[in-house]
Amino acid sequence: MIEIACPAKVNLFLSVGPPDDAGMHPIRTVFQAISLFDTLRIERAAGPTTIEFEGEVVPEDNTLTKTLRLLAEVAELPPLNLTVIKRIPSEAGLGGASSDAAGLLRAVPLLTRSQASEFELSEIARAVGADVPFFLVGGRAKAEGYGDRLTPLEDPIPFWLVVAQPEARCSTREAYARLDEIQRSWREFPLADDLHNDFELVAPEESLALKRRLLDLNATEALLCGSGSAVFGIFPNEPSAERARRAVAPEVGGKAWLCRSLTRMESISL
Repeated sequence: MIEIACPAKVNLFLSVGPPDDAGMHPIRTVFQAISLFDTLRIERAAGPTTIEFEGEVVPEDNTLTKTLRLLAEVAELPPLNLTVIKRIPSEAGLGGASSDAAGLLRAVPLLTRSQASEFELSEIARAVGADVPFFLVGGRAKAEGYGDRLTPLEDPIPFWLVVAQPEARCSTREAYARLDEIQRSWREFPLADDLHNDFELVAPEESLALKRRLLDLNATEALLCGSGSAVFGIFPNEPSAERARRAVAPEVGGKAWLCRSLTRMESISL
């Protein structure tokens, strides 16, 4: 059995451009991998390939089924039993489904002798979802275009975060649609580490209230995660972050997590 840790991400900066003729939105973003993980378990199967999710209801047509379909075009995979232990919440902006797909792509060299090239795997990542290419790089990275033009950045000094999700949920598709209704500028990358997320313009009030709550609990900075609905706060140290997590957890039904930033090696090692 192969067991792969699939980390979540936060966006330290995220600006969304106007849609192109195909309705796709170019972005400018800075990704950071964090220590909230799904676990992907892969075993060879006696019968047909199966996919099972524990801890979250996931549609039958998901990032893993799409990844398997595309992999079948470039590699001869044996029948597999895939089990995902879900800890990264859905509709939160944390990239859990994309990270699961990247975890499967990272495992391909261990599963077949008919090696898919690095280029083929990166093309599959792009086809599956905008966040998937980042999870093949890990750590901290700047992304442009449709999330596929990546520039790895130096690992920062490790820092502590609290991630929390309100009851409200955010469909990524709906968040983009609401953003298109608003007049806004497409921001360039900041010169300093200034946090910014365009999706806060259309975020649920529960998310914005939770962001304010983390700041009241002594977060040095706080921001919406991706397209939402989760938010994160950055804290000076682990004890202050844990105090904030304990304070906010009962207010969000336990959906609050103490996390640390991950280095590149920590986030992509099998």
